[in-house]
Amino acid sequence: MTIPLDVEPAADQAAGPGDARSGGRSGGMARYALKKLGGAVLSIAMVIVATFFMFRLIPGDPAIAYTRDVPLSPEQLDLLRKQMGLDKPLLEQFLDFVLRTLRFDLGTSYEYKRPVLDLIGERVGPTLLLAGVGLVIAVSLGLWQGTRAAWNHGGRLDRFSTGISLVLWSVPTFWLGLLLLMVFAAGVGPIPGIFPTRGMEGVDAPDGFAYILHVGHHLVLPCLTLVAVVYAQYLLVMRSSLLDEIGQDYVTTARAKGLRDDEVRRRHAVPNALLPTVTLVFMHVGFVVGGAVSVETVYSWPGLGLLFYEAIQGPDFAVMQGTFMVLCAAVIVMNTLADVLYHVLDPRVRST
Repeated sequence: MTIPLDVEPAADQAAGPGDARSGGRSGGMARYALKKLGGAVLSIAMVIVATFFMFRLIPGDPAIAYTRDVPLSPEQLDLLRKQMGLDKPLLEQFLDFVLRTLRFDLGTSYEYKRPVLDLIGERVGPTLLLAGVGLVIAVSLGLWQGTRAAWNHGGRLDRFSTGISLVLWSVPTFWLGLLLLMVFAAGVGPIPGIFPTRGMEGVDAPDGFAYILHVGHHLVLPCLTLVAVVYAQYLLVMRSSLLDEIGQDYVTTARAKGLRDDEVRRRHAVPNALLPTVTLVFMHVGFVVGGAVSVETVYSWPGLGLLFYEAIQGPDFAVMQGTFMVLCAAVIVMNTLADVLYHVLDPRVRST
């Protein structure tokens, strides 16, 4: 009996299972991502519904609140309510609100007489600048200090870092901002006048590279306030995660092989300890953008947080609704990205 030379059963059999496993992994990843995406869409839909009813539960008449300093006749108030769409039945108002939101029409500001989406587009840049710079510094500092603290567990550095982080985590953001403002800018501290007291730029802002330095000078105090509150969370999470990894068998094995402590920490313990922290970073991006409301209000930083505060002071319900939905959507999107990224990074999640 002869076997044809062009038949390769071993190669065919070897290729089949590998292809199946690869297809299964990619298919499982796609299903997981679609599941998370569907959950994010559902969450955003719930935010839209909650936004509509939540702001209509505020006591008082929006038309009267908007014109509280201007005496109007009942006929004028009725006309204003009609212009604001408040004369329609609640269900019709809700359907109009949902349809406009799906068209990315967030309404028109009563205060600025401009589309809310345009106002948000102008203010999102300063918020991303403040939150982005603050988050990069907070993550870098928190992870570095958390790693050092856990690796020297029980030492002076560990006790000092943990104590400082717990204090800063418990300090209200607006209180810390006011304190730094008084000490470094308002003229009542020992070193006053070093930094500007408000805004993103002064009236005499220069051009070119000098403008970047000018904005950076205004950014110091708001960024320092945001970093002081946020970095403590990364420090504590990284410290706790690394302490769990230090006691694992693979760390003991790496040390038994004669690797130096720096190599064990850098090549083995820290990469595994970073998994929960990576998730926290992505989850916290949305919360940092939303949590910048207090910082922007204290320093008059022209971002979404200050816009939301000014809308509450108005009150400007269209702007309140629009900024609230944008901030909530940022949190939902970042949480979804965190879930998908964790699924990619951690093989233990992929195997479930």
